[in-house]
Amino acid sequence: MTTILIAEDNRVNQRLLTFTLQKSGHQVITALHGGEALEQLAVNSIDLVIADINMPEMDGVTFVKRVRADERFQSLPVIVLTASGKDEDYEMAWAAGANDVLTKPTSSHELIATIEKMLHP
Repeated sequence: MTTILIAEDNRVNQRLLTFTLQKSGHQVITALHGGEALEQLAVNSIDLVIADINMPEMDGVTFVKRVRADERFQSLPVIVLTASGKDEDYEMAWAAGANDVLTKPTSSHELIATIEKMLHP
């Protein structure tokens, strides 16, 4: 079973993502912001991260940069979610080291397909 870390400050979105991922057979760990997500990475074995781009305390772009700066997590798959869908958000996330960027709301099918593509290339 794979473990996915969700960094999302909106608790409703967090629950929806958790439900979708658990229904697909994944174990889920949640964090409300990037700092909390970094703490979870330090103490759990995580296979993939989904991070919202716009979070308090530490946004998704800063979080991805911090993840990529740590040798242990340089190859960890990271998906960034953005509500705006602006080109600027995509460019910032990719420049930080995200593997993919999805616009919220995303369909369950698209999310699971993206995850499977990253976990089983």
